[in-house]
Amino acid sequence: MHNQGSSIKLYGTSWCPDSLRAQRVLEREGVTFHYIDIDHSREGEEIVKRTNRGNRSVPTIFFPDGAVFVEPG
Repeated sequence: MHNQGSSIKLYGTSWCPDSLRAQRVLEREGVTFHYIDIDHSREGEEIVKRTNRGNRSVPTIFFPDGAVFVEPG
């Protein structure tokens, strides 16, 4: 469920297995989220790099309560 207005934001890439897995888990659980592919969004890439000390670490997931998960296992 890729809803632009949702408060969960998942930053990832199409080639990262962990990004794809995170999408599948959220979809399976019925969680509404907005997916941003940082290979196609310069703004998304900058947000990820700012959050991860200059690294393009994906997935990076922002939750409404302010929590951020980076490369969750």
